[in-house]
Amino acid sequence: MEDVIMEWTREKRYLPYNQWSAEKLLDLQAKAANSPAQMHYHLHPISGLVNDPNGFSYFNGEYHLFYQSYPFGAVHGLKSWWHFKSSDLVHWENLGLAVKPDCKADSHGAYSGSAMQIGDRLFLMYTGNHRDENWIRTPYQIGAWMDKNGNVSDKHVLFEKPANITEHFRDPQIIKKNGHYYAILGAQDQAEKHGHIDVWKSDNLTDWHELGFLHFTDQTMGYMIECPNIVNVDGKAVAIFCPQGLDQQVANYRNIYPNMYVIADQADFEKTQLINPGKLHNLDEGFDVYASQAFNAPDGKAYVISWVGLPDTTYPTDNEEWANCLSQVKELSIKDGKLLQQPVSSIKSLRGQEEQTNSQLIKEKTNGQYELAMTIKAGQNGKLYLAASDDLSQNVTLSFDTAKGSLTLDRSHNAQSVSEKYGQTRSILLKQDADLKLDIFVDHSLIEVFVNDGEHVLTGRFFNDPDKQKICFDHKIDYTGQFWKMKTILFKVKAIKNGSKTHRCS
Repeated sequence: MEDVIMEWTREKRYLPYNQWSAEKLLDLQAKAANSPAQMHYHLHPISGLVNDPNGFSYFNGEYHLFYQSYPFGAVHGLKSWWHFKSSDLVHWENLGLAVKPDCKADSHGAYSGSAMQIGDRLFLMYTGNHRDENWIRTPYQIGAWMDKNGNVSDKHVLFEKPANITEHFRDPQIIKKNGHYYAILGAQDQAEKHGHIDVWKSDNLTDWHELGFLHFTDQTMGYMIECPNIVNVDGKAVAIFCPQGLDQQVANYRNIYPNMYVIADQADFEKTQLINPGKLHNLDEGFDVYASQAFNAPDGKAYVISWVGLPDTTYPTDNEEWANCLSQVKELSIKDGKLLQQPVSSIKSLRGQEEQTNSQLIKEKTNGQYELAMTIKAGQNGKLYLAASDDLSQNVTLSFDTAKGSLTLDRSHNAQSVSEKYGQTRSILLKQDADLKLDIFVDHSLIEVFVNDGEHVLTGRFFNDPDKQKICFDHKIDYTGQFWKMKTILFKVKAIKNGSKTHRCS
């Protein structure tokens, strides 16, 4: 007998957490944990829906990361922040619910934001989503403090939207530069309803004033920009952001909404401009990356992690009442004017015994979680089948041409499809007549393909029969490769603490 799928009314989506039963939550946690599609070495839902990564930071000698969560189903409801910490950006400790939607300013959700260590506490800055009885939205930018024990307190409204911006005003990233604090936010202007990055300034984290829209292009950035970040990478300023409604003549993308980046010489917040900005590029050239968050660690290194999911998109696991995951953490660098994204070195700690391979058949069957690295010699073309059935009718395919220089990720032969409207292939152009280096990570229903030491990354979800796990080429290929089973990341599940009362933020 199949489970009855809940009808998600508005009232149900925004039901206070303390009105859900512990039994229901435990049932949802079991569904997420036991799903054949669930990831095992990436951050994934404890229950319900995972949304944007938030508060990516370094605090008290460890890395901290939150993700936006709706723990009661695979829908966008009353959002909170769920908290993790790590010493190596690979093994994460689950610290449970951290930021609750428990005051007037975030009555309808603790939305996206960032974090920064200040003194011996972590300062959190995020957007509170409030709606009145007529469902009219008012966004508030909220500050809060987290101590070394993970306790969040002193939630207070920092500022409201200015008159020149619509209700679409969210996702602050806090930045410190030259002794001043700045915040950049995604915004939509009232006059033309275009997307912008809005810059704000404070000297004390309490009193904020708007500096204006950041200039980094003469092109119109669609009708909204979400999740803006600016990080320093090898002496350059890299802006990472998500424009919605962007004209495809401005930038080439195929997903419903892209995640883009721009490399500039520097960011001048006082003059609200990027100095000498370059062209717009896709951060990820696969199917499902959005809302990426980046930050600079104390040693100057820049890291990024992404939501693997897209707004206004459904996935097969919605029927199991959980949805989405996060990418692995990637370290950013710049080489020859290109942004490189590479797995952090500690990902190697998850590898099992190395197996060398150079044959057409790489694996008859796998356990669904592995890393496969290879170098394919120049002057060849062919197909690499992953997660394939014995007759290859069900698969994820990488089609390559190392003579003409191209690579295509194809998920058109999956058992269950995703977003067919936006196409089932993603292709990139590569240097002609050159060897092709691939580092492929598969985690049950997630694939991440790093190309030529991170010059390109293609990420996507796929949904095949978990028993069909063949890896092979379509014909004999000249290549060398290494295969590793990847270990599972285990972390303790904490239940949500019920009983909190709604109150006004100070």
